[in-house]
Amino acid sequence: VMQIPDSYNQKNSLFNAMNRFIGAVNNMDQTVMLPSLLRDVPPTHDSAYFQPDTDMYSSYILLKSIRNDIEWGVVQGEELRKEKAGVASMVVAEEDDLEKQFHFHLNGLHAVLSKLTHKANTLTNRYKEEIGCRN
Repeated sequence: VMQIPDSYNQKNSLFNAMNRFIGAVNNMDQTVMLPSLLRDVPPTHDSAYFQPDTDMYSSYILLKSIRNDIEWGVVQGEELRKEKAGVASMVVAEEDDLEKQFHFHLNGLHAVLSKLTHKANTLTNRYKEEIGCRN
């Protein structure tokens, strides 16, 4: 078995990706004292992670909501989805390769968390520009 250095594993772990995202959103939340100032502020030129027809306030609310889901869980929503999906889909899931599914979703989640972290950092910097605060 090939061993990868711990620093690489730690840097790319889902746990650390979640911590980076939560840290970025916490920083955004502490920096943005008046979220209403973000209303009608269009995304920055770095709009790859922002919907073109939304304002920065919508992104702020979304990022905080996702952070809360990570910290507190989404059990209620997951239970509702299971009820709607029915027993048949659960049987199909058991027959699939669970390890393959896990790695697919883990990679996807890691990529999404990286994009959300970038989005939170960009929003924080944009807010600082809007209020005239530069570091």
